[in-house]
Amino acid sequence: MSTRQRIEVKTTQRLHLSAALHSSIRLLKADAAGLTRFLEEQAAENPALLLSPPPPGDWLPRWDILFRSADPVPDRLETAPASLISHVSDWIARQSLSPADARIALALTEALEPSGWLGQPLETIAAEASAPLPQVRAILQRLQRIDPPGLFARDLAECLRLQAQAEDPVDPVLLALIENLDLVARADLPRLAARIGLPEAEIALAIRRLRRLNPKPGAQFDGLAAPIREPDLIARRGPEGWTLSLNRSSLPGIDIRPGRGQGQGAARALLRLIEARNSTLLRVGGEILRHQAEALDHGPTRLLPLTMAEVASALDLHESTVSRVVSGTSVDTPRGTIWLRALFSARMGDGNNPGLSAHALRARIADLIASEDRSHPLTDDTLARTLSATGAVIARRTVAKYREMQGIPPAHRRRQRG
Repeated sequence: MSTRQRIEVKTTQRLHLSAALHSSIRLLKADAAGLTRFLEEQAAENPALLLSPPPPGDWLPRWDILFRSADPVPDRLETAPASLISHVSDWIARQSLSPADARIALALTEALEPSGWLGQPLETIAAEASAPLPQVRAILQRLQRIDPPGLFARDLAECLRLQAQAEDPVDPVLLALIENLDLVARADLPRLAARIGLPEAEIALAIRRLRRLNPKPGAQFDGLAAPIREPDLIARRGPEGWTLSLNRSSLPGIDIRPGRGQGQGAARALLRLIEARNSTLLRVGGEILRHQAEALDHGPTRLLPLTMAEVASALDLHESTVSRVVSGTSVDTPRGTIWLRALFSARMGDGNNPGLSAHALRARIADLIASEDRSHPLTDDTLARTLSATGAVIARRTVAKYREMQGIPPAHRRRQRG
């Protein structure tokens, strides 16, 4: 048998991710904290890339607005089963407390808000527990050692102070800033520098460290609410509707060293990627807010059905791009900081409710049960009829399914006898 060599020409296609495309995808998925770390890594490798501390922003003052009193934390777009109480209860169970101290600890635990703060004055808790106020204070100090630091705080300053004192070593500049939160909220660097006795540049760096503390440590036990941190976006209601802006105070300033030299091209390319990332983030966030303006105005019961495919189609983007952008992105609203992803909700499974989302239905069911007469709780059938009377045609089994998803027991288990 003879063999013969021959040349064949074949056309093949292969997907190759260039370094620029890989960096672009990484930046789209990064939140503010992740992007800051990435920029710091790049600046350490590229002398042409210059970073400066972020400018003082207007997010920190809203800490005091959100938590200025013992009022409940403003509604968020989702209420998840609370596990904060079980976390605290497990810690208390491992302590060797006397029956009297255990009763006080239980009363303090019952006064916890979802934020991790105490929702009642100590005098009220002491009266309800029939315990001396000094003893209640002593138990409170023990409970304030529970991890994460900041639980059982009575105000913003105490919450931040507990976290600062838990650091090793303790930062005295951070403690000094916490004692002057009014000046921090106004970004009054000159007065802070004069009062603390440090240059303004060091004060600005310390404020950045302060922003990393969590004024709402209990929120991490809520699966859908965004942890309070430097949000990526800020949404505000203006005369012409909702507006969205980047939270500039969460990112360092970026500049390129003047002149020519090694790394100039890479630094300019990175700057273009950052600008593209920010532009895409604003476009996607703005389209989501345009759809969900009613939910931001009135709460989760007004959340409309919305999918990532619909947002992608409206912006002429790929659905995977929208998914990467909303992954881990938080937006600060007057109702609190929430995940951007939480503003998506599936449409009801039947065609009888084209404008009703599953998320909104769960919120309506929870609201009706929260306001019911506990001596005559609402059955699933009654809930279905009530919702159907408002225009949402809902079957009893659907109500039961969404009630169970929220961990709400059936009517016979919610009944309370007077």
